[in-house]
Amino acid sequence: MHTDPFPVHTPESAPEASRDLLVHTRESFGMIPNLEGVMASAPPLLKSYVSMWDEFENTSLTPVERQVVYQTVNFENTCNYCVPWHTMLSIKAGMDADDVEALRHGEPLGDPKLEALRLFTKEVVLQRGKISRGALASLFSAGYTRQTALEVVMGIAIKTMSNYTNSIAGTPLDTAVRKIVWKKPLAEGSE
Repeated sequence: MHTDPFPVHTPESAPEASRDLLVHTRESFGMIPNLEGVMASAPPLLKSYVSMWDEFENTSLTPVERQVVYQTVNFENTCNYCVPWHTMLSIKAGMDADDVEALRHGEPLGDPKLEALRLFTKEVVLQRGKISRGALASLFSAGYTRQTALEVVMGIAIKTMSNYTNSIAGTPLDTAVRKIVWKKPLAEGSE
């Protein structure tokens, strides 16, 4: 069994095809998170992730709505690495503090429209896309569109790449978010 840790690359140590992507990440994000450093071992993965992350900014979703999608996926996939990062990004996007905490606990959001987005995202993740008959109707009745539903799929794909990478690689949490560490709360009645 392979037990060596996955390296967290820098632009200097990364495979050639990942170097410019790491520089781009540092320039656009202000740093290179450990996730991207780990992904650098697989240049096509890093390229896909960076490209999709950038493109998700161009969706019809607001910055807060994008964080609802991302954080819902992080919660459902139990990503101890991504939840702290998206806690910080949710605050930066201007999300209500109570909603930031609700997402960290998998609880309902105060805004009914955002809650409809959270529930739709959760159902798509948990049902692997095989959603119930009413899921789209609930999303649409909250004011979202077919485009929104497909953009949620994109957000799930982005987070699946990062969540699974972190799970497989055991990506170490970055210093920038260590003060908001996260562990998935136990479901009621379990232990």
